[in-house]
Amino acid sequence: MSGHTSAVDGSHGHAVVIGSSLAGLTAAAALANFMDRVTVVERDWIPRGSARRPGVSQARHTHSLMPAALNGFEQLLPGIGQDLTRAGAVRVRMTQDMLLLGPAGWLPRFDSGLSMLSAGRDLIDSVIRDRLRADPKVTFVPEHEAVALQGGRHDTVTGVWVRGRDRTAPGGWGPRLLLSAEFVVDASGSGSRAPQWLAELGYAPPRETVADTRTACATALFAPPIGHVADFKGAVLWAWAGRRRQGRLHPVEGGRWSVSISTDDGTPPPATHEELLRAAGTLSHPLLHEVMEAATPLGPVYGCQSTSSRWRHYEKLRRFPDQFLVVGDALALCDPVHGQGMTLAVQGALVLDEMLAGHGTAVGLGYRLRQALAHRLAPAWQSGVRSPWAPGAGRRLPGGLRARLSQRYTARIAAAATTDPYAATMLLELMETTSAPALLRPRALRAALSGPRGPAPTEPPSTTHGHLPRRRPAPPATPAAGVTTSSARPHPASSPDVWTAAAPTGDRRRP
Repeated sequence: MSGHTSAVDGSHGHAVVIGSSLAGLTAAAALANFMDRVTVVERDWIPRGSARRPGVSQARHTHSLMPAALNGFEQLLPGIGQDLTRAGAVRVRMTQDMLLLGPAGWLPRFDSGLSMLSAGRDLIDSVIRDRLRADPKVTFVPEHEAVALQGGRHDTVTGVWVRGRDRTAPGGWGPRLLLSAEFVVDASGSGSRAPQWLAELGYAPPRETVADTRTACATALFAPPIGHVADFKGAVLWAWAGRRRQGRLHPVEGGRWSVSISTDDGTPPPATHEELLRAAGTLSHPLLHEVMEAATPLGPVYGCQSTSSRWRHYEKLRRFPDQFLVVGDALALCDPVHGQGMTLAVQGALVLDEMLAGHGTAVGLGYRLRQALAHRLAPAWQSGVRSPWAPGAGRRLPGGLRARLSQRYTARIAAAATTDPYAATMLLELMETTSAPALLRPRALRAALSGPRGPAPTEPPSTTHGHLPRRRPAPPATPAAGVTTSSARPHPASSPDVWTAAAPTGDRRRP
């Protein structure tokens, strides 16, 4: 497997990507636009089609390619949106095709010019893998583990030491082999051993920023009721300060629904469908609970708990080898409840693509790449740890006076979003992308200062689900910001502060 290609006479040589995560796949797509050859090394087996690949920790939870991610994919792989829709992904226009309950009330239904693709993670990965497999420059090497970096002269990385899986050998792995390369990308995920590999070459470990999230999420697939009619495709009930539950219903391939409910209060996620339904009853509106109650569960409930978000600051190291880059969760692991992992993966690949094309060589680019990645990552990171309505907003947030003023201003935009389509569009961009919209434009300032044009709506803007019949009496819910107690609609939870009557026990995947 060893070999070395010299980048001479217009040749750019060989690149190696460690890991076939979405960050690894998008990095490979960017490198294939520039390098002569790209090898993707994957520790596990790589399936054909949309089967599940081992090692994707969040694969069973709700995934959507938000506008920033979708636009980025189209830049890297033109036509990939059509490939995904042909494979079964569902295009959802925001907010025409969705019911969105924001911090201050329901958002209006209108053409925002934003759309997303909703699908299972396995389908998304498989479609992108197939596009890369069709590229003669790209080679996948499954069941091979990266174990060390090969250092070169003048602070460079010139390859990766790997070993193949060998079930007849002691420990299950064969001998080490050198895979030489002109550029190496570590996309091996949250378990990245890049700090250890760098230490073996004499480099200092990066400083880390860690934010405690205590997020728990539970997800299940459902079949809509027979004869189900609705004027929307999906629904999102955001969390915010004082209401630390978030619920999502997204359409996925095969006419199914993927439903996720998350919180960060330290309670284990629901383990059964009964517990998941009770958790839906603690949301800020009963819509999701009532829709789930009529649907048919497909398979078990899958739960996960995330204890922290972590950013390894490679960009702050004074000494770092050239021709080596860390991307994706190996660089920054964000709380999955924000749904920004895929967006950050493709944004990182775009940075790599743009800088390789502009620089003209993979040599001497490392410092600028690390700085550019950090600059692109920072808005999403700050949004994730400082959002005033994401799970965790009940705790004291970092950032001092400036952050608190920003949160108050954004809260005013959120209040105006219930009646002002322009403010609603900005809120969508702020909450669902990695870069903040132009919140200080005159029109935005007017929306923030004037506030909503009328009372915040207490019922979803739907002709089919605006006034669902009550199934049983329930105590009144805590009203949303800007909603009076007399007009707030009750929801079916027995307590808004607990997931279930008792902590779930037993198999987390029990149907």
